[in-house]
Amino acid sequence: MSSIIITGASSGLGEALALEYAAPGATLGLIGRDRDRLGATAEGARKRGAAVKTAQLDVRDVEGMNNFLLAFDRETPVDCVIANAGVSSVTRADGEPEDLLAAKALFDINIGGVMNTIAPLAPLMRRRRAGQIAIVSSIGAFAPTPDAASYSASKIALVNFALATRELYWAEGVCVSVVCPGFVDTPMSRALVSWKPGLMTAEDAARRIRRGLERRKAVIAFPLFLYFLARAQQSLPLSLQGALLMAFRAKQNLRS
Repeated sequence: MSSIIITGASSGLGEALALEYAAPGATLGLIGRDRDRLGATAEGARKRGAAVKTAQLDVRDVEGMNNFLLAFDRETPVDCVIANAGVSSVTRADGEPEDLLAAKALFDINIGGVMNTIAPLAPLMRRRRAGQIAIVSSIGAFAPTPDAASYSASKIALVNFALATRELYWAEGVCVSVVCPGFVDTPMSRALVSWKPGLMTAEDAARRIRRGLERRKAVIAFPLFLYFLARAQQSLPLSLQGALLMAFRAKQNLRS
């Protein structure tokens, strides 16, 4: 893959993915909200030999996303789009449940933003009968914790959408994958106070995602022990599931 779009590239996993794919001959389209951090990511990718185009955009900006993505594809037909941008929401530091109005904004970003990312490019890929679409979800999709209800709900929606879409697009030469990381050491993760088993660096996560996409896997989930535990707990009675998931309660980190 030589022409790649990555959203949420200002920091964290998106930044790590940009640097992972940066190499001579690669053209990266990097989208993020923070101009300075996005510029730093782009500069790091250019030092590794990649050609880089950036867009300071919120993925909720339908017109802005559409214009940038279509212009990028006209110049460099996209081989892969990684819809990575997303946010989390947990209980407040004082223990109160998450703000439901904030939850609405979360859905607009985590689900609506993914649709705004792939909608302009998917028809073009299908027409060319080539390309990959990677949608970043979370292992939390399979284990909804009491303190991150809207986050978990948004992420399981992405899993179901990706797997259903994969079946339709596969026959047209386009591969759809869903990425389900565990705990990754990013600013978003550091903003939470919780137990984080299997915590890994963003660079390690980016390498695992790249390997999974090269193998055209349907579900790219890691670390495997945490993924298997998350799937296994789904077979337990609901009362036991709730008791188990209480171990993963999270609150906002006021020091972040």
